[in-house]
Amino acid sequence: MTVRVQAEDFDVGAEYAALTAGRSSVGGVTLFAGLVRDIAGGEAVSAMTLEHYPGMTERQLEAIEAEARRRWPLDDVLIVHRYGRLEPGDQIVLVATASAHRDAAFESCRFLIDWLKTRAPFWKLEATPEGERWVEAKGSDDEAAARWAE
Repeated sequence: MTVRVQAEDFDVGAEYAALTAGRSSVGGVTLFAGLVRDIAGGEAVSAMTLEHYPGMTERQLEAIEAEARRRWPLDDVLIVHRYGRLEPGDQIVLVATASAHRDAAFESCRFLIDWLKTRAPFWKLEATPEGERWVEAKGSDDEAAARWAE
């Protein structure tokens, strides 16, 4: 397991290589990389600043990762989430799951993203032509996370 919260960008190829190095038991890896969009809610976005609560954020991401491992047979999991000021096109998050079976890799990756969006303590401030605004929670994110209720 690797959970990192960092200001620095990440290299998806290098992260994939590290995740799979020497793992002949892995049959599938699913990766999700989230990027900053230049439009949100129909408005232009010139930047997004992500804030978090150090320590608490990592613990919550580790708890989400532990729940994924409880539900699926995973060989490894990687969660990298950035904070700080990001511009459109910048990478925000990388979630990768490795498993002997593709279904477990796909489902667990989607689960991790859905729960991360609703349970990880990050706050997003968007810069728009009209000024800055805090991003509100979306009902669609809550609905996506609810599909994983047991």
